[in-house]
Amino acid sequence: MQFPRRRFLRLAASAVALPALPRLAAAQAYPARPVRIVVGYPPGDSPDVVARIMGRWLADRLGRPFVIENKPGAGSNIAVQSVLDSPADGYTLIWITTANTSNASFYQSLRFNFLTDVAPVAAICRMPLVMDVNPSVPAKTVPEFIAYAKANPGKVNMASAGVGGLIHLAGELFKTSTGLDLPHVPYRGSPPALTDLMSGRVQVMFDALATSLPHIRSGALRALAVTTPTRSDALPNVPTVGDTVPGYEAGVWLGIGAPRGTPADIIATLNRELNAGLADPSIKAQLADLGMTPIPETTAEFATFLAAETDKWGKVIRTLGIRAE
Repeated sequence: MQFPRRRFLRLAASAVALPALPRLAAAQAYPARPVRIVVGYPPGDSPDVVARIMGRWLADRLGRPFVIENKPGAGSNIAVQSVLDSPADGYTLIWITTANTSNASFYQSLRFNFLTDVAPVAAICRMPLVMDVNPSVPAKTVPEFIAYAKANPGKVNMASAGVGGLIHLAGELFKTSTGLDLPHVPYRGSPPALTDLMSGRVQVMFDALATSLPHIRSGALRALAVTTPTRSDALPNVPTVGDTVPGYEAGVWLGIGAPRGTPADIIATLNRELNAGLADPSIKAQLADLGMTPIPETTAEFATFLAAETDKWGKVIRTLGIRAE
């Protein structure tokens, strides 16, 4: 059968183009399969709690499961490295926190550079830490705690969720600001530290508000102060550490990153949907109940924020001389 040359060329061009159409559609239909969000903290820790809230939101919006995978250890560096070892295709994301910006100075032999190897996707929320004590501690205010600790040097133990994390750094900053002798007892995440704090094995901890709040409300812990410059809506009657220790400030934030090289359109999709979630009344209410404030940002704004946080906590670590053991 003979075809006119012009018609033959049209058909040939169509035949070449046809195989590309399914590939183009697949590229646009993100996500086409489940997405992993790797969290470098144990289940029940505040980063994990918020990751699950936002994971459910993304699953509802984008029609595919967003599976939370917990990989605690080494200040969340194990989780980061596992994500960076994965393809940069948008199907493996990393839940990032303040610790990731301090780790750059705390750890001397990381295989990755956080600022250059992790692509910012979206900021999620920020929250204060809260200075908790076991109710057996005879102090109901920060000044009373300082007086009690000075009268009992080396006998008031300070718990943390791990060496070099923000909870530890916040406690060390408090110690240097007040001259107190508070032996540091590190744990593998907040939940076991809180268990020992409530049992009285340790006496004080600077914990993420989200994980401590239920225990404060139940009376199992006593909140002396929050670490941000202003009071928290979740604990409006609790003062700030800065009210007693001028200039003291520490806080935690949460966000999502991806391996560098992840397609820009996928990052833009995730940023758009996450920011939509942060504006949703039900999500805002869930975060508020955890003592958190949404921080919707563009990816560029989040990148600038990450650089500033890395510089800030790097200076604190170098000043205090804290290093990974």
